[in-house]
Amino acid sequence: MDRYRVEGMSCAACSAHVDKAVRRLPFVADVRVDLLGGSMRVETKDGKPHAGEIEAAVDHAGYRAISGKPNLAAQPVKREKEPLRVRFWISLIFLAPLMLVGMGQMLGLPMPAFLRMDEYPMTNALLQLMLATPVLVINRAYFIKGLKTLVKRAPNMDSLIAVGSGASFLYGLVIILQMSMAQGARLHELAGNLYFESAVMILTLVTLGRSLEARAKGRTTEAIGKLMALAPDTVSVVRDGQENVIPIEQLHIGDVVRIRPGERIPVDGILLDGDISVDESHITGESLPADKHKGDTLVAGSLNPAFTFLMEATRVGEDTTLQKIIRLVSEAGASKAPIARLADRIAGVFVPIVMGIAMVTFAVWMIAGEGFSFALSMAITVLVISCPCALGLATPVAIMVGTGVGALHGLLFRNGEALETLHRVKNIVFDKTGTLTEGRMRVHTVVPVEGVTERELLHTAVSLEAGSEHPLAKAVAAYGIEQGVQPVDIKDFKATAGFGLSAELGGEAALAGKPEWLE
Repeated sequence: MDRYRVEGMSCAACSAHVDKAVRRLPFVADVRVDLLGGSMRVETKDGKPHAGEIEAAVDHAGYRAISGKPNLAAQPVKREKEPLRVRFWISLIFLAPLMLVGMGQMLGLPMPAFLRMDEYPMTNALLQLMLATPVLVINRAYFIKGLKTLVKRAPNMDSLIAVGSGASFLYGLVIILQMSMAQGARLHELAGNLYFESAVMILTLVTLGRSLEARAKGRTTEAIGKLMALAPDTVSVVRDGQENVIPIEQLHIGDVVRIRPGERIPVDGILLDGDISVDESHITGESLPADKHKGDTLVAGSLNPAFTFLMEATRVGEDTTLQKIIRLVSEAGASKAPIARLADRIAGVFVPIVMGIAMVTFAVWMIAGEGFSFALSMAITVLVISCPCALGLATPVAIMVGTGVGALHGLLFRNGEALETLHRVKNIVFDKTGTLTEGRMRVHTVVPVEGVTERELLHTAVSLEAGSEHPLAKAVAAYGIEQGVQPVDIKDFKATAGFGLSAELGGEAALAGKPEWLE
């Protein structure tokens, strides 16, 4: 499947329009639009990309598609979270005094005479206009996107926001013009029909909602970012006897890579020399390091605690096990669960239906003789209460957050459907016990042989294990310290990966390790 980054999507109706626009193309076999990730994957019948035609179709629908592989760790939410938060706080700063000026007198709040609507209605109206205008300007994106999609006959949530708040603001301007030509009781009557606070309230609340939504999505992308951080940006490659540090993107299959203590294995490969132990817990869940010998397979992202060795790259780029896990997490968050597919079908017709209901509401109240102002306020109310589109947003957000939090805890979901059906699970069967531990080893019992005291055994063991980074060694050293046993200096320390330790302690050889190695 070819991948695209899609800009301009803000709701389920947006993703539905993009999906429909691309699916109409005769050469398209399948389309998967990820609203929360701002991306799209397209499978064509002939296997060719057709990037130009696909981008043109998305552009005609009112959005923008850019071909290429989106950065899974830097989703668009990172770019939109900060501007949304700034826009919300600026909107709130103007909304607070606007509510005081427009509604304070109705609520019985103490107000200076020059702000009172009954004494200086024109001053009050102009002040409301001055406070509302900056909020509409900084939130102009809603109007640009909403009206653009409306013109293209593909309305979305931004269209509802633009029509609802725009109608309130424009109606307020008309009232101010009428007030400038009115006097007496008529002037005060008109002053009570201003809806500037409604326009600003709509924009402020929607911006708050989208800021919180972006924050939730941002937390989820941290899971993917942490997975990607397991692979280093650069590697030490040995070519023609020379060692050079190169970007990981320039590594090829067959290259020989040198891995030093504390580094992570950059790509999948095979061990060329020696015996080592590596931490593969990000793949297997096992807390104990895996012993590796010459010719064994190494997995990208594994941690090399204490060895220097050479490996040959066998899988690079998108083909490594780590990249496949990252892709699995991303695709699971973007996948459609059965309930999400239902929500998408409803969201596709949601906006037109709501706008139709608003127009019917306006017409009914006008026919009932309630007047233009009342009828307009009722129509705007229908638009305002429909703006959040919880049905279309809550389901994909829940799936994305669920898969992301699972990834942070080492649980990978293949798709959204697996996550949705998980609540019906009655029993879980595990094929290994290591994944059910805290991941930290500890000493349970000390059993010395005849002729050796427990204290003597601990003294030797702690002195040997204090110099090792192995989880078993750390457990022994920690237990010894708890028992008041301090390690002493040793000589000729040597760690044999996968087998044990040896050193000179008090002038004698001391060994700690597997029984077969000790023999």
